[in-house]
Amino acid sequence: MLTTVLNFAQRVAEISLLGGIEIASVALIVYYIFAKTRAPVIIAGLFPNLNLSYRTSYLSKINSIRSDLLVTLRSSNDPKTQNSVAHGIGTQNMLELTPQSGQKPFKKLLDWGVLFPYVAQVVRSEKFEYRQVTEIVHNDVVLKHAIKQAAEQSLREQRYAKNGHRLLTRSASGDQEGQEEEDEKVGISYQNILRKQEQRAISILKDMGSTLNNGLLAFTSWILYKLLPCFLSGVVTNTKQIEMLKTATERSPGTPLIFVPLHRSHLDYIMVTWILTNNDIRSPLVAAGNNLQIPVFGGLLRGLGAFFIKRKIDPVEGKKDVLYRAALHLYLTHALKQGHNVEFFIEGGRTRTGKPCMPKGGILSVIVNAFMDGSIPDALLVPVSVNYERLVDGNFVREQKGEKKIPESFSKAISGIWKALKSNYGLMRIDFNEPYSIRELVNSYNKIAREDGNIAKVYKPAARTLQHNQSTSSLYGTDVVCEEHRNLIESISRQVVFDCAAATSVMSTNALAFLLLTRFRNGAEEQILAEALDDLRNSLSGCKDIGFSGESSHILSYACDLLGSGLVTRTRDENGRLVIRAVNSVESFIELAYYSNMLTPHFALSSILLATFHSLLPETENKNEAGVSRKKLIETALENCQIYRYEFILNKPTQLLESLLYKQLDDLLISGCVRSKTVDDDLPNAAESRRLAHSLADCLDEDDDYLHVRNGEVDEPKLLFASETLQQQRYICEVLAPFAWTYVTVAQSLQILHRNSMLESEFICFVINDLSSKVKRGSCNYAESISTDSVRNCLKLLEKWSVIEVCNQQGMRLISLNTLYEMSRESLNTIVKKIDAIVPKFNSGYFNVTP
Repeated sequence: MLTTVLNFAQRVAEISLLGGIEIASVALIVYYIFAKTRAPVIIAGLFPNLNLSYRTSYLSKINSIRSDLLVTLRSSNDPKTQNSVAHGIGTQNMLELTPQSGQKPFKKLLDWGVLFPYVAQVVRSEKFEYRQVTEIVHNDVVLKHAIKQAAEQSLREQRYAKNGHRLLTRSASGDQEGQEEEDEKVGISYQNILRKQEQRAISILKDMGSTLNNGLLAFTSWILYKLLPCFLSGVVTNTKQIEMLKTATERSPGTPLIFVPLHRSHLDYIMVTWILTNNDIRSPLVAAGNNLQIPVFGGLLRGLGAFFIKRKIDPVEGKKDVLYRAALHLYLTHALKQGHNVEFFIEGGRTRTGKPCMPKGGILSVIVNAFMDGSIPDALLVPVSVNYERLVDGNFVREQKGEKKIPESFSKAISGIWKALKSNYGLMRIDFNEPYSIRELVNSYNKIAREDGNIAKVYKPAARTLQHNQSTSSLYGTDVVCEEHRNLIESISRQVVFDCAAATSVMSTNALAFLLLTRFRNGAEEQILAEALDDLRNSLSGCKDIGFSGESSHILSYACDLLGSGLVTRTRDENGRLVIRAVNSVESFIELAYYSNMLTPHFALSSILLATFHSLLPETENKNEAGVSRKKLIETALENCQIYRYEFILNKPTQLLESLLYKQLDDLLISGCVRSKTVDDDLPNAAESRRLAHSLADCLDEDDDYLHVRNGEVDEPKLLFASETLQQQRYICEVLAPFAWTYVTVAQSLQILHRNSMLESEFICFVINDLSSKVKRGSCNYAESISTDSVRNCLKLLEKWSVIEVCNQQGMRLISLNTLYEMSRESLNTIVKKIDAIVPKFNSGYFNVTP
């Protein structure tokens, strides 16, 4: 009795504490909005007889106490005093748009929405019915079967733990009655195990389920209208893209929209929802990691549509959590059936490097298979590109240097919000790309499979029955996902990431960081940097969307202010000219690389081609006549592209990488980075003609025929070294040089694995320390090559090549050399030489030729 009373008192205390924290948090937010916006002025205007004089004296005392701690928060209604630039052409700042407020035609002349535009906006926005699916999932017969299967699995484990070898003898004899008697003796009860699994299923659904509702959406929307201008100068998107989404929902009213953003910040979770809500589009259910289930904020995210997923679905390596996978699979499937839109981050987590991560197809596999088994008629995938001029989350320098991530917590969230409200993070850009139907994607992949004569890869939607074998390709352990769909899901996920990366807008800080790390590592005068920025903008025109406009000198000043003195310095030289350079520290280069890497995928193929070209050039006295055959260059470049297979997605699954390399080579010929000496190439605009021919071949779907003709050329055109554009060639090779240095350091470090197994984490730490020593000694010029992400990607490559073996022991990953490379040091040196070929040799060879 006493224990029950104490437990009750403890729960009451916990609930009271959490409730108090939530009330305090809301009160703090409301106070700041009241204190730092026009709310007092509006109230005084509406109620002139109301005495608010007490507030002036009280606030003056408070402000005098905290004057050293706070800066005045900027209001969305006040003009910006900070340096700013105009956002991209054809876009609008969503913070300034309130389409539901103001005077409406044929309505009363005085509309309260004019005085309270944000309140009118959130109140008048269209409200949708958001059905809860937890109860539906709980009553699903498939979940009940999964509960039974999980109970049987647990029963087998308990029997083995209690009986050991006797269990094997009894199983062989088939004595079921004797087994049940043995269970009773040792205290094993199947019914008790079954009840525990049923309770666990309820607990899983409770922790997972979203409580998306219109009331919290409206309240949070109003809060964001007030708070976002305090630290963002704008949330920019293209209104035509919003109209495109509305048109898509009107044409297919029963088809769910699947929003797939690239993940950069925790702010991503609510910003897509905020934009959709205020444009009368149904808000999605958002997949979130359970590390965000922290007091106050976890409940807030849940009410805004978040459903929480464990970061590690299977707690024991090699053993699938059948029940959890079933619950997650059914939750998503029933959500789609109930008409919910869904949002998930296909990379799994936030990018630590600034470039897209390799996709994880878990949630996508559930959605695709919901279509394949007829649960939904179709779904529209909407790739979403998100970018920030300055990352609100801070930076990931600690993690890139090999230090442990600081876990999310309530105090960390509060301190992060406090810091954000006192800072300026510039523009946030969100682009909604054109939706494409899963049905049409499947049909297009089937068309390619049929044309290639590979009928086995044709995917046919069909009703699937529950199977008892566990899947290796699905979140769902009891398998409704077919193994043959693995390639389909991988192809779709890679296409989504490729499209998102290609459509991501270039922000001012991306451009400045890119120039400082590739062209001006030692800094440059402002005028020279401005001219380089003009060149960069011209080269990106028509290929990438530019998220800024205006004079380049003004943009540079603005970007320097945003990045801050911790990353970029501005000093005067002896002639009084302004010089801009990156701060010379490991941490600043790693953080600048985050912003620069947004542009890295765009120049990746050019960088691979030129680095390959220089590695193939023969040693001759007459450098200007040195050359490489076109065929040899493309073949070697294709091999080098495979080295970066886990670092970049260089082409869509429906594109031929060889064709893209030929097009990129023609662009390099046009720019003069490579010369070609053939009869045809002496003609004016020969390279441009070839490029247009490639484009025409793509439009006619005749890539194979065109390439066949190219490869069949008799004269085998020779590509010559161009000394006139050597500096430009160096800039392009610099783009991937930091990644190449990381990879070659990993390959060289494999020597310590000779006759020795090692924890993966210890090996990564060894490589990072080796890279740090090289940077400190000056043998490696790229501090940004210190990257745990790239080290892990290289290890995946080496495992794919069967150079190393990875095994799991008690949840720890051990790596060791494969038998062939264990026995032969020469084989290991071959791998080092292969990877070393992608490292540009700037201190030797043709890079030292005088133009």
